[in-house]
Amino acid sequence: MKLIRNFSIAALSMVATAAVAADFDGSKALICAPVTVMDCVRGDECFTALPEDVDAPAFMRFDFEKKSVIGPKVSSAILLQENTPDQMLLQGREAEYGWTIVIGSKSGEMTVTLAHRNRALVMYGSCTPL
Repeated sequence: MKLIRNFSIAALSMVATAAVAADFDGSKALICAPVTVMDCVRGDECFTALPEDVDAPAFMRFDFEKKSVIGPKVSSAILLQENTPDQMLLQGREAEYGWTIVIGSKSGEMTVTLAHRNRALVMYGSCTPL
């Protein structure tokens, strides 16, 4: 009886883990919120900021069917999407910036980099399925 109970608990844990991982594999739309930002200007020091300090959106929506990242003012096409067991990697461009977004496949933690020839931004935040 104990073996059956342990097997059932292990099986349920694996199903729960698979369900959570599926939330961050591009199969479901996400909403993500950047929380902290590192703003670096070429030849200067980097400083910590809030998203609103660098005109970043409070929330970004990811529509994987339309391959786009949607903010309140601007939408950007997802030009590359690559999934591994640990993370989902997205790349694209907006205005004169190239961006990379990495979302943890288990946690939904997000790291965003935006690069320009004279400036780089790194944002950290979290995502949740819609």
